[in-house]
Amino acid sequence: MPNELPLAKKVLIVDDSATMRQLIRARLANDARLVVVGEAADAFEAREKIKALSPDVITLDVEMPRMNGLDFLERLMRLRPMPVVMVSTETHSGSRAAIEALALGAIDCVGKPRSGHLEKSFETLPDILLAAANARLPQSGVERAAVRPARNFHWAGQIVLIGSSTGGVDALETILKGFPENCPPTLIAQHMPESFLASFAERLDRIIAPSVRLGQTGLPLAQGQVYLAPGGPTHLTVQNDRTPYLSLLESEKRNGHRPSVDILFESALDMATNAVVVLLTGMGRDGAEGMMLLRRAGAHCFAQDKETSTVFGMPRAALEIGAASYSVALEKIAPEILRRCAQSPAKVRKVGET
Repeated sequence: MPNELPLAKKVLIVDDSATMRQLIRARLANDARLVVVGEAADAFEAREKIKALSPDVITLDVEMPRMNGLDFLERLMRLRPMPVVMVSTETHSGSRAAIEALALGAIDCVGKPRSGHLEKSFETLPDILLAAANARLPQSGVERAAVRPARNFHWAGQIVLIGSSTGGVDALETILKGFPENCPPTLIAQHMPESFLASFAERLDRIIAPSVRLGQTGLPLAQGQVYLAPGGPTHLTVQNDRTPYLSLLESEKRNGHRPSVDILFESALDMATNAVVVLLTGMGRDGAEGMMLLRRAGAHCFAQDKETSTVFGMPRAALEIGAASYSVALEKIAPEILRRCAQSPAKVRKVGET
């Protein structure tokens, strides 16, 4: 029938803590878009439940006995790829494991609630699970070609602004592995809990040629540097006072997020003619309005394409309103950024020059 509602997505909860399983089930209980079809206390039980119940998406605890979540995820994505949302403690070691899980193919990660915050636990989990259930997964057995940093890059003075969300860990790693050591100054707002962002910055700094660090107030924009929004109570912004520098803005969430892509983009308006702006995979529309303002002010703006986006939400929003002028496949984004940043516009000036 034409008015028939879509079937609810089936969720399997995998966590060794009965309390966590109960909290997740309670958060999903009143959402008609999702139905919990089962629970599992460890990876071995989860394996049998997956076979029997065929869930559309699973929540997976990073820290589990017998076989930890990372080992189980690696086997699952290799043998039977399916949407997985990781649930991790927001300790330094736990968040590092969550980032590793995202690199292995998990769609998203959420932090376990801290003691005293149980009433607000997993507020965004229903939307995350629904997006994950509908996400694009990599094909089983398909190996992505190794990405090597570009050579002989000559910077023409532009800055790079990137916004990303669900699926962003894999997308950002792919793009940044193609950047040379002397890449353009690059500012990134990735939707992720604060402790996860710290672990993500550490991971990126280990695996790519440029230097990666969390943004701090007062840091000057420099070639060969990638700055990641630190999240927490702040948004990352850029200020242009002769020599452009970073500034952390303490304010409420925008579009439900902190760090917000829109706030980062809007802060660079007076540098728009020297900016290359990219929106990557993610649900929602954070960044679309800010990108539109930048494009109108002279920035070069494009988005990740549908075929390579894990969740084609943010890129779609930018394309629909005309903020992004075109879309690009993930593996071609780094070359496109570098091509644009190596060109010399008619009145190009390097960052910091007046």
